[in-house]
Amino acid sequence: MTDSPLRTLARRILGRLPGLAARARSTVRTPDEALAAEAMDPDWYRAMNPDVAAAGADPADHFLRHGWREGRDPVAAFSVRDYLELYPDVAAAGINPFIHWLKAGKAEGRLPRREVGRAARAAALLEPLKVRLDRAAARWPKVRPASRDDLVRRLTALGPALSDVHLTVSHDDAFRHVGGLQLCVQREHAAFAGRGVSALHLFPVDTWPSLREDGGGLIGVSTGPEVWGAWTAADVAAALAAVLPPAGRRSFALHSLLGHDPAAVEGVLRAGGFARGVFWLHDFASLCAGFNLMRDDLAACGAPPPGSAACGICLYGPRRTLHMEGHRRLFEAFGIEVLSPSGDALERWRNGGGFHQVHGRVLPLAALGEAARDAPKPPSADGVLRTAFLGFPASHKGWGVFRDLVQRFADDPRYNFLHFGAQGAGYAGMGFVETRVSAADPLAMRDALVREGVDVALVWSLWPETFCFTALEAAAAGAAVVTGPDSGNVAAQVSAGLPGLTLPDEAELMRLFASGEILSLSRSAREASVRDLVFSALTAAPGVRPGP
Repeated sequence: MTDSPLRTLARRILGRLPGLAARARSTVRTPDEALAAEAMDPDWYRAMNPDVAAAGADPADHFLRHGWREGRDPVAAFSVRDYLELYPDVAAAGINPFIHWLKAGKAEGRLPRREVGRAARAAALLEPLKVRLDRAAARWPKVRPASRDDLVRRLTALGPALSDVHLTVSHDDAFRHVGGLQLCVQREHAAFAGRGVSALHLFPVDTWPSLREDGGGLIGVSTGPEVWGAWTAADVAAALAAVLPPAGRRSFALHSLLGHDPAAVEGVLRAGGFARGVFWLHDFASLCAGFNLMRDDLAACGAPPPGSAACGICLYGPRRTLHMEGHRRLFEAFGIEVLSPSGDALERWRNGGGFHQVHGRVLPLAALGEAARDAPKPPSADGVLRTAFLGFPASHKGWGVFRDLVQRFADDPRYNFLHFGAQGAGYAGMGFVETRVSAADPLAMRDALVREGVDVALVWSLWPETFCFTALEAAAAGAAVVTGPDSGNVAAQVSAGLPGLTLPDEAELMRLFASGEILSLSRSAREASVRDLVFSALTAAPGVRPGP
């Protein structure tokens, strides 16, 4: 039977009534609904719910009518699902959880969301420092010290090359391990060799995540890639005293004292006649055993005064005095100059340790150079924003933030995520590009980023970086650096003009990706250029005169 025109008109009117009623209700809200609408973040809600934004719906109206029933959150700090799971009485009542929290739950001390995230998971894995130290001791290799005579023979074999000697000290074998500090030691040795100065490197064979006060373990001695062997600190001191000629230039650079006993290091330096030296501020181990200045490895602490209540609740607190006084001993004994790779790091170090009388200055480890002439060419733009994490996937480097980003947007066709490093983490949703930076290939990271056409490097360090090579490598590749508020020199470099953004928190990072605003950082939108990197020779750099 065919509908009459009158029936057709009636059906159309009836079909529109629910929508008309909904729009009428959106303009007339109950006091409870008005309270929730006022507390909502409409821009965040649109960003998190693109379908709502596309439909042009009012965020508050959508949340109050449908969103909360679908598990959509009104603000970043409130979880509908968490609240209903935490409080079954609210779920049983069938009421809007956000309204309940605003009217009663907040005053009753109810949580707006589960306090479970990366920090909470990391906190659950915390162990006392003694447990960590015992585990480190259990991993010590079973190495027997070589004889003192053997070290004397090796040193004597260098002959006239021993007239001028530079000594470096760090926490590991800098020629076998990979990392920014290790590459710094390698560059320093190469620069001194170019000036005709012999360089020796000392490192603890028994790796240790703190200073020691027991005389130290065995010390490895090398002249570069070749490790001579391992000796006690007393034997190293005696051998240097016996072999090094009284005349000639002597200088030293302390790159890290982790694993060393400062008293033993002092004995070695004095025995060898090393009266002139510098200390490199690669991290904040001179302020605390927690060399990243993160309370319990969870959040930046700001280096409160030693003995404060804040240090008392941190697992590193009991060893903070040991670190500060151990470093102070060497600073005062040799009139050491502190060389900081950034002004931000030097200021934090002075404010956090009371080392205001120690002479210090800024000497960057590297800088952006001119436009590169021999770099690879990036691929043609295809509209997909390539976002990368650079280096070892450590939590304090922001790996957890990157993983959250990947988990949230891995299926979004606007984005592609990549991890660049020596070893992949095997995490779903991202590609892996094996990249190994070395003294022989210092631009490996830059070139890999260029070849993959990376637009954005997420350098979301959770600790105040003293320098951060990856941020500079990303900028040299033409990528924009996106970082957070606790990243130290990374944020300082972005503030000083390094391409990129410093965001106030992770919620803003997620919002930029959800809304697509982050796409404005694509290479094509910024007309990105590839630049060279100019590396410092560190202690061998022109103008550096170790000592007073």
